[in-house]
Amino acid sequence: MGLSSSFFGQKFGISERDLDRYLAEALARGADYADLYFEYLATSSISIDESIVKSATQGVSLGVGVRVISGERTGYAYSDDLSPAKILKAAATAACIADSPSKVDTVGLTPSLQHDLYPVLRAPIDQPLEERVLLVKRADAAARAKDARVIQVQGSYADSLRHVLVATSDGKLSFDRQPMARLNVSVLAREGNGIPQQGYSGGGGRVGLDFFTGANSPEAYAEEAVRQAIVQLGAVEAPAGESVVVLGPGWPGVLLHEAVGHGLEADFNRKGTSAFSGRVGQKVASDLCTVIDDGTIDSRRGSLNVDDEANPTRQNVLIAARLSGGRSTGSGRRENYQHIPMPRMTNTFMLSGASTPEEIIRSVPKGIYCANFAGGQVDITSGNFVFSASESYLIEDGKLTRPVRGATLIGNGPEAMQYISMVGNDLKLDQGIGICGKEGQSVPVGVGIPTVRIDKMTVGGTAR
Repeated sequence: MGLSSSFFGQKFGISERDLDRYLAEALARGADYADLYFEYLATSSISIDESIVKSATQGVSLGVGVRVISGERTGYAYSDDLSPAKILKAAATAACIADSPSKVDTVGLTPSLQHDLYPVLRAPIDQPLEERVLLVKRADAAARAKDARVIQVQGSYADSLRHVLVATSDGKLSFDRQPMARLNVSVLAREGNGIPQQGYSGGGGRVGLDFFTGANSPEAYAEEAVRQAIVQLGAVEAPAGESVVVLGPGWPGVLLHEAVGHGLEADFNRKGTSAFSGRVGQKVASDLCTVIDDGTIDSRRGSLNVDDEANPTRQNVLIAARLSGGRSTGSGRRENYQHIPMPRMTNTFMLSGASTPEEIIRSVPKGIYCANFAGGQVDITSGNFVFSASESYLIEDGKLTRPVRGATLIGNGPEAMQYISMVGNDLKLDQGIGICGKEGQSVPVGVGIPTVRIDKMTVGGTAR
């Protein structure tokens, strides 16, 4: 695709001559590098509560960010107005911040080679609002009909279509059209006068509305949310103490993302602030573990044809044969044009091993099985983490028995990776619900993991 036939060329008349002019202004005070990030984002969202559509919103944001780098200095400025005068002013401001005696000339722009990972012909936001409202109503109706103990249902749907143009002083030029959609269902169930328990399900990705059928239908999400809530009604209090922990496949990979993935991001390691800093080439996990970050999986929530620095995304091995230096990993991401790009994850997961899930469970005489997580936090510097399990079970004599509530996993990322003794052959990615926050920026991501046995971890609970 050429610039003249791109979204920004067609809608705003931006030409290569314009881009050259803006980049030249960005480099006018001396610098090693400069880039331009143009963004046009259309969004919509719908929420339903008490079977009533409580909100339905649509919006558009537009702008350009200019980054100038000189050694360790970075200047960044942005404008929500794409007039030449405003863009030149932003470029001049960024140049002033990164003022430097060094000088580099711009190179002729050449469209970057990139993937075609989400060829959605018609993005959800381009389809009638009524069709998207119907998805949420179907989820609400299905959840209420599933079980009489359901006392509250909340459903939400959000989609977006992002158009991006990136031009760099070293000659890269990229365009991307990035659709996104996500449907969520949250349920509260109560038995008698007991405490209400919650269940949650949802999914999506860089997909069209036809994605929400079969296993991804509103009814399937509603059924799963109800199942989780009903399971918790019969749960016992979680035991506290050191325990063998088994992580189920799929969404529990969020623990891997938080406790390990962030610590492997390049900026934390360059600054020496990660628990993994200075450990390139060292053993940082069990021999059974290979951890991947892959931005090239078709239609996944964390995937991108090209990153926010005009580099095609790649599959990167984080643990087992970690890459450092050399060519770009295609992992430069930002929340929007108002933010500077930084190293971020895309779809992060552990590869399958040789054990069956059944073998792993049978190997544990006493422990905890965690099927789902509600959330958690990690200290990058120390690697210490705390995660709350939203669905977990006791393992007794090699069998899953009673559901438990209130289980919290407490540990250290690098340490926990060393205690992995069995890895299942059932790798599963999450259903498309992940959002990753870092330094005030949020981006969509994917996570995944097979069933994994961790021989030693502290479980915080309320039972004695």
